[in-house]
Amino acid sequence: MNNLIRCLSEDGTVLVMAADTTELVETARQYHETSKVCSAALGRLLTAASLMGTLLKSDDYSLTLRINGGGPAGSVIAVGDPHGNVRGYVMNSHIELPLNEKGKLDVGGAVGKDGHLTVIKDIGMRDPYIGQIPIVSGEIAEDVTSYYAISEQVPTVCALGVLVNPDLSIAAAGGFMIQLLPTADDTIIDRVEAGLQGLPSVTEMLTQGMSPLDICKKVVPNFEIGVLDEEHPEYVCNCSKERVEAALLSTGRESLLEMAEDAGTQVRCHFCPKIYSFTPDELRKLAEGSVDDDEDDEEE
Repeated sequence: MNNLIRCLSEDGTVLVMAADTTELVETARQYHETSKVCSAALGRLLTAASLMGTLLKSDDYSLTLRINGGGPAGSVIAVGDPHGNVRGYVMNSHIELPLNEKGKLDVGGAVGKDGHLTVIKDIGMRDPYIGQIPIVSGEIAEDVTSYYAISEQVPTVCALGVLVNPDLSIAAAGGFMIQLLPTADDTIIDRVEAGLQGLPSVTEMLTQGMSPLDICKKVVPNFEIGVLDEEHPEYVCNCSKERVEAALLSTGRESLLEMAEDAGTQVRCHFCPKIYSFTPDELRKLAEGSVDDDEDDEEE
């Protein structure tokens, strides 16, 4: 079962959270039939979105992460909610790359480094909050750390990992984040940094049987921590035929009528394998309810 836990140090200076996202990353892999390196890239971003999503204050809020560094994988997208539930996709999900110089899956090579990490928060305002930073490494964890330092001025440590089996299934996936709260001073920073020395990788800790709570205690050994809350995030897609109809309507009347000339039209969700079919009559009915841009201009 996926598990995400958030803890606070007893002195109120450090927030630490950790997640085991193995099952939801495996669901994403199955949905998108990703290659090894794309499973690692998507899994890391989904885990980041899950952790970051739990920092949202209301159930109606959502967070979207998009990273594209010009690499062969194209854009990688992940959407998270306050309970850590996520959905996402990678544009080119089947690419293969040699291992990097460390003998690891080359996520940075797949994502690329010439581009941006974009964070979009829908927090109930008229316009969403959008933060964007240049990509640091394309390895995702370093980019999330940089985002918090630059865009939100919150000192953060982020680690993410995905271990892929030879048969392409996900052996382990998860991550942790440490954030210093405004009450933290330089001595707190020193204690956090000291605790991170010689730390195993996230996937090593997970394959050793450590729980997210164990990981939280492991990464901040110099602090007493208490549990704030616990979630069991899942891979959840909120697509529906109504949402697809709305997207088709946005293409305009002429486009809908062109599609209606075919025997039938199928639209596949970006986030899951669901396919929505529309008959020519359904498309013509949608066209009747659409308003082209030219007509909008005339009414204005």
